[in-house]
Amino acid sequence: MDESAATSSVVLTNAIGLHARPSVKLTKLAKTFSAAIELASAPDGPWVDAKSIVKVMAVKATKGATLYFRARGDDAKEALAAVRHLAGRGFDDQGGHEESAPGEANG
Repeated sequence: MDESAATSSVVLTNAIGLHARPSVKLTKLAKTFSAAIELASAPDGPWVDAKSIVKVMAVKATKGATLYFRARGDDAKEALAAVRHLAGRGFDDQGGHEESAPGEANG
């Protein structure tokens, strides 16, 4: 049924990997596309819904890890291009060297 499908991968370069802030940015971006977008920490999965913050955070990918993406739908290629661009910019996370922000509790 889905005429468009795409796959891609990206190496995480930001200091904190795929934790809270980058996960939120990724899921917000994924939700702007109609394509079904999934990610995995291995080329053969397990695959999780990139539009689910809980599932994305559960991947717990660290700096240097490769994330694999696949998308199906009319805007699949555009979706993966946007995801790769976001990850390539380090999720715009300039404060990635912080172990924990003052006044914030990690849960």
